[in-house]
Amino acid sequence: MAREKVITTVPADEVLKHDAALRPKLLKEVIGQRKVAERLEIAVRASKKLNEPLGHILFDGPPGLGKTTFATVLPNELGTSIQMTSGPALSKPADLLPFLTNLDEGSVLFIDEIHRMPRIVEEFIYPAMEDFRIDIVLGEGMSARTISMNLKRFTLIGATTRSGMLSGPMRDRFKMHEHLEFYSVEELATIVRVNAAKLNTPITPEAAYELARRSRGTPRVANSRLHWTRSYSAAKHDGPITEPIARAALDMAEVDADGLDKNDRKYLETLIDLYGGGPTGVEALAATINLASDTLSDEIEPYLLREQYITRSPRGRVAMQRAYTALGKLQPKPKPEDKQGLLF
Repeated sequence: MAREKVITTVPADEVLKHDAALRPKLLKEVIGQRKVAERLEIAVRASKKLNEPLGHILFDGPPGLGKTTFATVLPNELGTSIQMTSGPALSKPADLLPFLTNLDEGSVLFIDEIHRMPRIVEEFIYPAMEDFRIDIVLGEGMSARTISMNLKRFTLIGATTRSGMLSGPMRDRFKMHEHLEFYSVEELATIVRVNAAKLNTPITPEAAYELARRSRGTPRVANSRLHWTRSYSAAKHDGPITEPIARAALDMAEVDADGLDKNDRKYLETLIDLYGGGPTGVEALAATINLASDTLSDEIEPYLLREQYITRSPRGRVAMQRAYTALGKLQPKPKPEDKQGLLF
């Protein structure tokens, strides 16, 4: 079957080779998320000492904060292999069978976007998570019979940007539930310097800080900014990436001093200019901007909410003073009815 081709059973340090140069290999190399890393270190030590598989783990948080990184680091710590798939690829229980039956003792099964896994697949995986077995139905109707197949003990790691979309029974089966937070500018500057060294790209501390300051608190964005600045510097300059080069590269990429890109500004401009600053629903914004509502909710809004460019009310999104300032606009005085129901 076509979906079976997405199976990858390889040592974790060989997963996603395109990003391998930048991804940490061990927990001690992970920058930021220290409390999460410390709890995972305890869990790994206990797993080794007790000779038991690591408990199932659910990582949640906005995109780009390190959910996949932690998932690929843990097998390295345990000295085992990892299989990777995603929720949308598992449309029926049969799609999950090749992954479960190919697991090694103590290995890791990583399911990205696990909240998009259909409920029928969720229910199929329950006994696998609890008792390391699966029930397979053979035949149909009166002649159908069920075969119980034992599995090797494994660890399921799920990653989601929307943990609330997981059913309660599914969430309860994870022994650990770790929420990843946005990174500080200092942590991102360290990540930029470390990754620049891995790419053999000299960069000044000031330039690394400038990239970090415009990276929305997200390592994936910081790495993207670094790659672009590296290309810009190689094409136009010789020598290390300096602060003026970093600024020029990001200005050319339409990333402003606050880290807002063109999609962020388009969102704010639409909310303010077309909808009077709100409140308005995300579906209306998505239709106007011509982006999927999931893209707005998962990729654009978390940073705008965190930095107080917008807020949410029961009636929709509302632009805050910082949004008007960022766009050089004056905030109108709110009407009495507009003050009702805001969630601060």
